[in-house]
Amino acid sequence: MSLTGEVVVVTGAGGFLGKRLVRLLLEEEKTAEIRLLDLRVQPQLVESLEDCRGDTELSVCEGDIRDAEFLRRSCRGASIVFHIAAIIDVKDAVEYSEIHGVNVKGTQLLLEACVQENVASFVYTSSIEVMGPNPRGEPIVDGTEDMAYESALKFAYSKTKMEGERRTLQAHGEVLQNGGRLATCALRPMYIYGEGCRFLLGHMADAIRNKDVLYRMSRPEARVNPVYVGNVASGHLQAGRALKDPQKRSAAGGKFYFISDDTPHVSYSDFNHAVMSPLGFDIQRDLMFPLWVMYAVCFIMAALCAAVRPLVRVVPPLTGQLVTMLNTPFSFSYQRARRDLGYAPRYTWEEARRRTTGWLAAELPKEREKMRKK
Repeated sequence: MSLTGEVVVVTGAGGFLGKRLVRLLLEEEKTAEIRLLDLRVQPQLVESLEDCRGDTELSVCEGDIRDAEFLRRSCRGASIVFHIAAIIDVKDAVEYSEIHGVNVKGTQLLLEACVQENVASFVYTSSIEVMGPNPRGEPIVDGTEDMAYESALKFAYSKTKMEGERRTLQAHGEVLQNGGRLATCALRPMYIYGEGCRFLLGHMADAIRNKDVLYRMSRPEARVNPVYVGNVASGHLQAGRALKDPQKRSAAGGKFYFISDDTPHVSYSDFNHAVMSPLGFDIQRDLMFPLWVMYAVCFIMAALCAAVRPLVRVVPPLTGQLVTMLNTPFSFSYQRARRDLGYAPRYTWEEARRRTTGWLAAELPKEREKMRKK
């Protein structure tokens, strides 16, 4: 089912995934209008899309997702919302009120705007971190949407994304102002990599400081399945199409789906090496420190940060939950998304790696220059 002639809203349009989805929509769908909703949208983004814009109108909607009236204006006349905008924080560096305001309240206000403005479809970008791993580090290998797992989430990011997902799926079937019904679904991508991934840049910068040797923070056996950003964007497009299709809408509405691809199952550290080794980077053979030492240091840092918090907020560089996340086998299948949404990876691992490494190669001289100036 095509989105031809539709008015589409993409929140977080200026971000890593948002930009990729907007380009995909322009390349594959003859939409009437795409509204780029974000706190700030760089003029360069709109300029960069001119080569594939065609007859689609690109509208910039700058504002705070916690502003209900702004959201109503942005959704007026639209038929589908892709809600990607969120605060991503795996170190608990952001105050809880801030991350909750954006990831939960913002999602709720956007859902209400959809009901008030008769937006028929809503695709929510969730995260694999709503599953865990739990503090006990219990592994999952090729998990499915049906499996039970006691997550006991620790990160504020994980908790708020789960709450945003829950509210999204509960809103499925709500009656719109015009008498129609809202259809919703949520996508849970794995760790997303590709051109523009700030986490990869951070790991490369650390390796440059370490004489071009990547730090090993994950055991080799702690295998996960990262997913390429182009495939995640494709999953969103397929979800949008499915919610418009009357038959698929009934199957997919109110459900969540894991989005992965055929990237090899490796540890986070070994994945970093896989995309950076062609650039001359090596990787440490063993963990920087034994796991028990990492946990002990994290415990001490957390206690010290808690002690001084009444005076100043200090964010430790590493937490016990982050160590657990980096060292727990945690992988999931995309087969249900294939069945219900028609999703299939567009990019092979070889192509995704080539594109990612090529982007990192272009960024490498800039990172080295930054290091030189420090």
